[in-house]
Amino acid sequence: MARILGLLLAIAFLAASPVAQSSLMPLGEVRPGMVGVGRTVFEGDRLDTFQVHILGVLHNVVGPRRSLVLARLEGGPLAHTGVIAGMSGSPVYVDGKLLGAVSYALGLFSKEPIAGITPIAEMTDATALETAPRGTRAVAVSWPPAPGDLLRIWARDLGLSRPFADDPAELLVASGGVDAARTGALLRPIAVPLVTAGFHPDALAVVEPLFARSGMVLASAPGGQLPAASSPSAPLRPGDAVGVSLMGGDFVLGATGTVTHVDGDRVYAFGHPMYNLGPTAFPMTRAAVHVVLPSLQQSVKLASFGDVVGTIQQDRATAVAGRLGPGPAVIPVDITLNSDRAATRQFTFTVVKDPTFTPLLTYLAVANVLTSYERGAGPASFTVRGSASIHRHGDIAFEDIFTGDQPAGGAAAYVAGPLTLLLRNGADPVDVEKITLTIDATEESRAARIERVWLDTERPRPGDTVVVKVLLRTGRGEEIVTSVPVQIPVNAAGSLQLLVADATRLGAEDRRGTAGMENQPIPQIIRTLNRARRGNRLYVRLSAPDQGAVVNGEPMAALPPSVLAVLEADRQSGSFSALRSATRGEWSVPAEFAITGARQLTIQLER
Repeated sequence: MARILGLLLAIAFLAASPVAQSSLMPLGEVRPGMVGVGRTVFEGDRLDTFQVHILGVLHNVVGPRRSLVLARLEGGPLAHTGVIAGMSGSPVYVDGKLLGAVSYALGLFSKEPIAGITPIAEMTDATALETAPRGTRAVAVSWPPAPGDLLRIWARDLGLSRPFADDPAELLVASGGVDAARTGALLRPIAVPLVTAGFHPDALAVVEPLFARSGMVLASAPGGQLPAASSPSAPLRPGDAVGVSLMGGDFVLGATGTVTHVDGDRVYAFGHPMYNLGPTAFPMTRAAVHVVLPSLQQSVKLASFGDVVGTIQQDRATAVAGRLGPGPAVIPVDITLNSDRAATRQFTFTVVKDPTFTPLLTYLAVANVLTSYERGAGPASFTVRGSASIHRHGDIAFEDIFTGDQPAGGAAAYVAGPLTLLLRNGADPVDVEKITLTIDATEESRAARIERVWLDTERPRPGDTVVVKVLLRTGRGEEIVTSVPVQIPVNAAGSLQLLVADATRLGAEDRRGTAGMENQPIPQIIRTLNRARRGNRLYVRLSAPDQGAVVNGEPMAALPPSVLAVLEADRQSGSFSALRSATRGEWSVPAEFAITGARQLTIQLER
């Protein structure tokens, strides 16, 4: 009876007192058998309470020596739902003092709502220091970028959700029985709902494994405004739902959790990491819970985002934290889809500025546009044009064609690859200001193969302009003859090699020049990207035997033997590779097709 009376008094205290003024409970005062009160939102923006029965305290004696309070939850829908995805950060009070945040659960198919509580002191300590923007480590991106390679890079960045302890033997149980240690080793961070709106399921299916392995669960929800019951001017309270917005506008994507503590303009939430990214600059938003979806596998709060109320500045092992006030700068993205079977469509949205999420979300957006409005099976062709504006460094120019049975992934990777390379360069921070894309789509394969090459003259001489004839054959069997004027250098002599090829063949020959591109200065990376081969180009290259080198991506032809010897002896001064021939001229012709194939001629010059 006394315990029930105490619980009722605690609930009355919470209802009447501002939670921000509550004192904090030291971990040393926690004992098994204590009964506390938790706060969270089960529907709308109404704060509900639930009971918290303390089972013990777990001290991890391995690594950072973190602690966790083990508890059984009771009340509201918890008996039917178990611990709910979206409860991460729900504050727990014992005797009117803030103990910490509900943050860990037993995982899937749990029969009881057993939870781990992260002590509030560990949440505030981990996020106390202001830090500079997080650094990055350069990564090599294949060229042309492949979707699988990019997904593997992003998977490494986002990491893997791990239990509180890998083995019960690692846990020191300060209070509680042996079962507490065994249970503690099973605890994992509560799954975080990843709220999405405006996405086709097939587009999300490609990236869902990346989010799932890091503890996210996709939850499709309507975008737009919060329910009318939510007041935009109301202060953010402990127990309120809170959003971390990663995309906004026509496409919505972000995580939701619960506010643990508000200290002035400082907000602490989740009680565990979102991705443990360290310093971040993500919009902090209000959120409203539409309904709790009960499931034996994983119950989820279905929520939507509201107004931006601040900036999430820290994503750490024990908390997500930020400040109330203006939101951070985000990147505006515009995509125009021109289809040969429908009206033009315009999509406008924003993505966060982040080395991982900027390219990942741009990839997802391009794939989503093409998957949602163009057919997913059968031949199709997408021509991508546009730019990404880089502060102080100019634009990355996009222009290429992707065709075949499933070209959407290639088109999305084509845009995301350069962003990944630049944002992860490891040298200087890169500020992407805006991304603008136009995609022309048609439901047919637009490819042409190089079948034959010949000259319009049999006796070319140095200084002549000769016309190279190229016979292309389309997928429908149509023949197209293209003429390319080629100027033979005045000082040329002997024999020359004439190569007519697609971007893949020329790219393979130039690969030595793009090796190590991720370690180059930002202006050099942008120049290399902008002169990269395009699939909708027919390339003609004239070359002669010569000695040269490629140094830091720049070809140097006709080098004296002494210079070559110095470069070869000092390879550590930069990216170096030897050349056995020198390019005497190169021409390209734009095409309406994705060009494939290669043909080569030997030109014997008359003296």
